[in-house]
Amino acid sequence: MYTEMEDRVSITGTLLRSRAVAALTSPHGVDRYLEIVNPMWAAHEVRARIVDVHREVDVPGHPAVATLTLRPTATWRGHRAGQHVQVGVEVAGARRTTRVFSISSSDSRPGDDITITVRANPDGVVSRWLVEEVRPGAILHLSQAQGEFVLPDRMPEHIVLISGGSGITPVMSMLRSLQRRTHRGRITFLHYAQSPQHQIFAEELAEVARTGYGTDLHLLHPELGDPALSPAWLERHIPGYRDLPTWACGPAPLIEAVQAAYDGSDALHVEYFKPPRVAVGDSVEGEIVFARSGVEAVNTGETLLEQAEAAGLAPEFGCRMGICFSCTARKSEGTVRNILTGETSSLPDEEIRICVSSPAGDCVVDL
Repeated sequence: MYTEMEDRVSITGTLLRSRAVAALTSPHGVDRYLEIVNPMWAAHEVRARIVDVHREVDVPGHPAVATLTLRPTATWRGHRAGQHVQVGVEVAGARRTTRVFSISSSDSRPGDDITITVRANPDGVVSRWLVEEVRPGAILHLSQAQGEFVLPDRMPEHIVLISGGSGITPVMSMLRSLQRRTHRGRITFLHYAQSPQHQIFAEELAEVARTGYGTDLHLLHPELGDPALSPAWLERHIPGYRDLPTWACGPAPLIEAVQAAYDGSDALHVEYFKPPRVAVGDSVEGEIVFARSGVEAVNTGETLLEQAEAAGLAPEFGCRMGICFSCTARKSEGTVRNILTGETSSLPDEEIRICVSSPAGDCVVDL
């Protein structure tokens, strides 16, 4: 039953989202003015206050990893385990920069706190700021949760989770969600880390290994097991694995090995934590024209995002993995190949994601 205060909040929210208020606050919109009064007030946008920063991994000479607990505004609609969110930050007064991070906490509803677990990329401004400098109280801009790398509504009796490195974050969200739902089925969880010292969520996983609760946990390092995840290794540890619903997330070499081992099985669901490197052969030829800036460059066979950056341009991007669509641009001429699927397209005036599109021959793109 609604209380009188909840009725007032509901009515206020409806008024703030009305066309009349939108017209009165044009061109900036009502959220711009609400943010000035209180950063956690919003009618449409999603923002979040950082309420905790926990260091997960801190190995000297290696990128640190931290988990940030976020308290979103009332506009947050919740997320399904495995999804990601776009995070916008303004570092040192610079314009807002957006990057994509998987949500590592269990599935959420409006009003719930969420967590993201971030590795500080040595070349990344946003990830390094979030891991090394940010403090509780800072405000971040968020998108709603996105992505189809999620568990089904009706869970199978036995599932397999496979991850490598930072790719553990969406998979950990799945595991935590199933534990919270008191899932009674069986879970086989394989995770590769560089070493025990690089293991993210080490204490929590140690508890999972100790208590069991239907989870068969394998924490693997280069000196243990089969780093290639061969069919023989998988069959030995997970008999009939090709027929078991499997979710795998990690860097390209791991995902490619998993795909090879599953040999086209429909039971496998994957998400690249990092896209595969483009194989640049001797046959690469042509020129790339970045029409809006008037810059031309010899085609190297790398993605259009990488070639644009090499030419001195700074296109907008969020994930570099083809999942957030922040880098979408119009290709007016030429053929491009999707580096994730291998599919090619020669359609004129089509919208493409430049982070996962590699030109084949001459290409003109609006950058």
